[in-house]
Amino acid sequence: MEPHRSFCDEGNKNLEAMKAGMFLRKVKSRLWKRQRHYKLQDDCKTIAYKSKWAINSYSTFSIGDVEAVREGHQSETLLSMADAFPAERCFTLVFYGRKGNLDLVAESAEEANAWIQGIRALMENMENMDESTKNDQWISDWFFKADINKDGRMNFKETKTLLKMMNIDMNEEHASNLFKKADKSQSETLEHEEFVEFYKTLTERKEVLELLQEYSSDGQCLSQCDLEEFLREEQLEGESSYEHALQLIDQYEPSDTAKMNHCMSIDGFLMYMTSPEGSIFNPEHQGLYQDMNLPLSHYYISSSHNTYLMEDQLKGPSSVEAYIQALKRGCRCVEVDCWNGSNGEPVVYHGHTFTSKILFKDVIATIAKFAFKASEYPLIISIENHCSIEQQEVMAQYFRDILGDMLLTTTEKDRTASELPSPEALRMKILLKGKKIEFESLTGEVSDEDEAAEMDKDNAATETPPTDEKNSKQNLCKELSDLVFCKSVHFDGFDHSSNSSKPYEISSFSESKIRKYSKEAGRDFVLHNTRQLTRVYPSGMRTDSSNYCPQDMWNIGCQIVALNFQTAGMEMDLNDGLFSQNSHCGYCLKPEILRNRERCFDPDNPNSRDDYHPLQLSIKIISGQQLPKVNKKEWSIIDPLVKVEIYGVPSDQAKQETEYIENNGFNPCWNETLQFPIHTPELALVRFVVEDYDKTSRNDFIGQYTLPFTSIQPGYRHVHLLSKDGTSICPSSLFVHIKITELVISGV
Repeated sequence: MEPHRSFCDEGNKNLEAMKAGMFLRKVKSRLWKRQRHYKLQDDCKTIAYKSKWAINSYSTFSIGDVEAVREGHQSETLLSMADAFPAERCFTLVFYGRKGNLDLVAESAEEANAWIQGIRALMENMENMDESTKNDQWISDWFFKADINKDGRMNFKETKTLLKMMNIDMNEEHASNLFKKADKSQSETLEHEEFVEFYKTLTERKEVLELLQEYSSDGQCLSQCDLEEFLREEQLEGESSYEHALQLIDQYEPSDTAKMNHCMSIDGFLMYMTSPEGSIFNPEHQGLYQDMNLPLSHYYISSSHNTYLMEDQLKGPSSVEAYIQALKRGCRCVEVDCWNGSNGEPVVYHGHTFTSKILFKDVIATIAKFAFKASEYPLIISIENHCSIEQQEVMAQYFRDILGDMLLTTTEKDRTASELPSPEALRMKILLKGKKIEFESLTGEVSDEDEAAEMDKDNAATETPPTDEKNSKQNLCKELSDLVFCKSVHFDGFDHSSNSSKPYEISSFSESKIRKYSKEAGRDFVLHNTRQLTRVYPSGMRTDSSNYCPQDMWNIGCQIVALNFQTAGMEMDLNDGLFSQNSHCGYCLKPEILRNRERCFDPDNPNSRDDYHPLQLSIKIISGQQLPKVNKKEWSIIDPLVKVEIYGVPSDQAKQETEYIENNGFNPCWNETLQFPIHTPELALVRFVVEDYDKTSRNDFIGQYTLPFTSIQPGYRHVHLLSKDGTSICPSSLFVHIKITELVISGV
């Protein structure tokens, strides 16, 4: 059983050419372009490459690491060298996470096409695999890694090395017994099939088997009735029916005999438990399940700050790739900092710093191309305008020419409407947020009291001299003003907002100002955000492009809470977790308590609401599966522990953790229960974090998973862990039991 073998042997000419290998030119810049020999390995999953002068020192990357293949001049590097290499010979491999793109140039268009189509075919094949095939593939990967002398067999010494590679420190006698049991041919080596048996014995999930036996009528498998009872009693699927149990058996049971008898074996049960239906995340919330016909102010909007930056905001590179990555993650509000450039061409970069510059027209062209790949709901472009009138006119022309019908502009009807339009009404539309000339004014002067001015005040890194004028003025050209839909205005207090603000007006706040206002007038801010859009951005002091915790802003209903998407960490985990629901469309409907204008919610006093119904969240952390190693050294084994963190209103913020398990990242068992009171379930996010315990220094991060409390499925569930970058680290997971009950409050 060698996964992919039949797919590879189907006579695909592209794959045959890739397996034969060919020289491709790896390009980093005009000065750095070198030939490398690229070759698809026999596993049809790995690509090896080496320089011309290297003898046997191949480097490799996995097809599973490739997120997309772009044809032609679709990277800044290849675009800048369009005169040197024709588009039909160029392609770019985009990798998951924060690994840089790989720009390649083939000797001919035919060779480029072979690699483009071949890699896409391999990616599609991997995406279409079911869980069982993926697991077989994973087993085979370990076999090939452990088979050091590549003879298709594995001796006991290689097996011991494998156990270390797999993050398990096993008693040698026990490992030897398992090895001998699997060695059916008694050759003192394991062939591929024997290795599969060894692996399955090694990975036996005793806790899952015990669960099956608890509900099994015969102690061997689950009948249709047994499975229905399990779904009803443990998974709390109240509407689960006899037919639903049969459907699960048909879908996940690998044995045809068991299927005929309407039974589920331990293999089928494990496949169901590790499937999306057995995940902690409610599958019904994966799709578009929220009402998208309410005003924009009623939604959280996934939003990016300094979108053009790949790294820090002092000297990091600016790149259109940063826009592509943010848009592909479902971001629905991107930022464009515009400055005067040479030859009359506006540029985008972080002003008064050493960040590199990119052409404004390239940014807008990139946004136009990728705006609606991940979501069809409206995209907001937040303009930070530092340009002269002449270059503003150029900006306006590019917006009109490049965005065309996608660009939504303000009409008289919009200016007099009592509410903002809905995401549904604005499908496939791009809205500009920026300064706008007052209609009553005959001049092009506008107040400069916006994000840029605030940033200058608290940005220690800026070279801009501070201004003593409270309301400095900037000239704005009418052509650009006319294209703006969301008008940036200075916030003049809640009374003014309540009496005079228009729905399309939007105010920007630094993180420090938003905290000040929320402490002084939290309820007023909640009410303000039922009518108006609010944008929050990180402090200018965050020169390393770190992020603030967005939860505090979401608690008072702020919609556009902008984060540095290029910076991984807890803050981006929360953002990804919130927007993982509702089809990853970048819009999440705010809870009713933050949309209701009659009964204003106070996040500091959640028990004051009329419909106060606190809940108790009980999480039993049972076990972990195939946790990745932190240190890649062969001898290192992790000591894992699990933290559960609750983010929400202040009274819900909490963290608890299990004990650590010594020397076992392969199949650690904790069986510890953590309990949390949840006072405002609608606003709570739950984050699971696995760490490698270290008694002398800070624990090392292993993996995490974050989701809305309202999207949690009760019962026995798997938590499929993600990397620091938010990408899958399959098959790493946690096995947990979730119980949600009403919280009994003493004295009530």
